[in-house]
Amino acid sequence: MVDTLGVAVVGFGWMGRVHTQAYARVAHHYPQLALRPRLVAVAEEVPGRAEEAAERFGFESATRDWREVAADPRVRAVSVTAPNFLHREIGVAMARAGKHLWIEKPVGLSAADARAVADAAAEAGVRSAVGFNYRNAPAVEAARELIASGGIGTVTHVRVRLFSDYAAHPDSALTWRYEKERGGSGVLGDLASHGADLARHLLGDITSLTADTAVFIPQRARPTGATAGHTLATGGELGPVENEDYVNCLLRFASGARGVLEACRVSVGEQNNYGFEVHGTRGAVFWDFRRMNELGVSQGTGYQDQPVATVHVGPGAGEFGAFQPGAANAMGYDDLKVIEAYRFLRSVAEDTAYGATLRDAVHSAAVLDAMVRSAESGTWVDVAAG
Repeated sequence: MVDTLGVAVVGFGWMGRVHTQAYARVAHHYPQLALRPRLVAVAEEVPGRAEEAAERFGFESATRDWREVAADPRVRAVSVTAPNFLHREIGVAMARAGKHLWIEKPVGLSAADARAVADAAAEAGVRSAVGFNYRNAPAVEAARELIASGGIGTVTHVRVRLFSDYAAHPDSALTWRYEKERGGSGVLGDLASHGADLARHLLGDITSLTADTAVFIPQRARPTGATAGHTLATGGELGPVENEDYVNCLLRFASGARGVLEACRVSVGEQNNYGFEVHGTRGAVFWDFRRMNELGVSQGTGYQDQPVATVHVGPGAGEFGAFQPGAANAMGYDDLKVIEAYRFLRSVAEDTAYGATLRDAVHSAAVLDAMVRSAESGTWVDVAAG
């Protein structure tokens, strides 16, 4: 028997739309799902945006006040896709109202924020999912299994990169993303949070690190109207960029492995160049998000001059089979969010965690906090327990 779950989306920029589309598609890819989402409410403070979303996607109601969603008995689960500075307030309120939470990373401005939301969810007994979507790629899941099985020997080191040009244009509007009070950290929260989660997902806990950060575009023009995504702005009053454009970080893992995590939002010539390289004593595995369904794999006993094979993952890897019938049939970014929606809904239906949860967000945020402390002190620092 199939039941329905009343869901709401709070914050309707690009990511709010992605969550909504994932809810709309999830039953197509997972017909066995025992809990189907029903689009009950959408909340967005920009005038007219919630009403437009309701008309376009079929939400039953629209509001500018997310508190109405928290009080709505029809809503049993909420996607929180609002700006970072609202994550804690909204997340805690929704959990206390008994709503299951699918919330975007980094879950607030600090580890304290992420922990507050996680604690509220635990106290309320609600399930959670967090938008660490790259771990959902079937190739990443195949890489994790390969590493865990000893397929490349004992892991020695990893390099995780997240380079993008979304903020490279000097006319990019000075939105909340560039302000410490509303955005918190810059590329740390936006991209390095994914890197920290991927590194831990693949190799285990990070115990200490040293980091260096920089701002390369120190001023931007303030927008004169509502923004969505990465809007350009000219002619507005210039204001300071308060958080980092770039981070480079050395990592130490509990396993003894070493790592490098590098992220930049102003990399001209780089469009979503995200990926990792994991090396072990008998091999290596490589993944590039832009070739999401491929792995580079080196295995054997040659050690020197050992070749790398390209592996096209197929239905046996992760959730690939829910989307494509055979290897080398491409999956894309939005498919990863459908997987996320499925795991969230399954978690609610079975009262068991599937996929990334708020506790994973706390671990990632603790790494980001350590990066901030290290960049300020210029020293190695320990990562606080998640």
